Amino acid sequence: MPQPIASGKVREIYEIGQDKLLIAVSDRISAYDVIMPEPVPDKGKILNQMSIFWTRYVADLVPNHMIATELPDFPAEFQTAEFEGRSILVKKLKMLPIECIVRGYITGSGWADYQRTGTICGAPLPAGMRESEKFPEPLFTPSTKAAMGQHDENVSFERAAELLGGDLAERVRAVTIAIYKKCARYALSRGIILADTKFEFGLDESGALVLADEVLTPDSSRFWPLEGYEVGRGQQSFDKQYLRDWLTENGLRGKAPAALPPEVIARTRAKYVEAYELLTGKAFA
Repeated sequence: MPQPIASGKVREIYEIGQDKLLIAVSDRISAYDVIMPEPVPDKGKILNQMSIFWTRYVADLVPNHMIATELPDFPAEFQTAEFEGRSILVKKLKMLPIECIVRGYITGSGWADYQRTGTICGAPLPAGMRESEKFPEPLFTPSTKAAMGQHDENVSFERAAELLGGDLAERVRAVTIAIYKKCARYALSRGIILADTKFEFGLDESGALVLADEVLTPDSSRFWPLEGYEVGRGQQSFDKQYLRDWLTENGLRGKAPAALPPEVIARTRAKYVEAYELLTGKAFA
């Protein structure tokens, strides 16, 4: 049985020779930085297939790390049922030390920052914005990558430029916003608002900028149904917000329950399936 070189809250990463990785997406689910005791069936397959869909959709904007997505194209030791549908073979890259967050609407931690300071990551914003309001233009708000168990730290663009170099930071910002705009337009055509998301990039052996990691999944993005959208309040979402709400209502925010009720698991799974089917136009089998 292959052994991963890294294991996160959701993903397992396996090294294939010197220049490739295999990333497998588990059915584990975390909320408030705590892994829940039960998995959500098929969640890993849904996330993996959504990420593949979006990565291909923006291939005209930026190269990506994908080499193979189907089991017969994986090394022999990974051609087993446990890797089917939830894995991807990718190029090994020199990963950039920032996460590229782009916000189209004011919500979440950005809304909290704005209420306190009138800015997000130091970027000045119009006065009088309301929760869930669309920005005049998408905001690029990078963060540094925290060690396991710690929170990422939002930083200014100037700080990102210090970490990456000015030219690379400008390229990353431009590509991040271009990807967001293209995908937000598409999502809107499917009845979904892409409120915000995050991307990761690396450099290949020639120094080219390459899109990596997950792309536009409900775990890395905030999707809202267009129907019922209203400025001035929080929105319903196609992600694990239902699970977060259940934990909060039961006094379990930041804690792992002894067990998740079957209906909570089923409702959470249904949200992921709904997002997949609406965005891709395909039934999840």
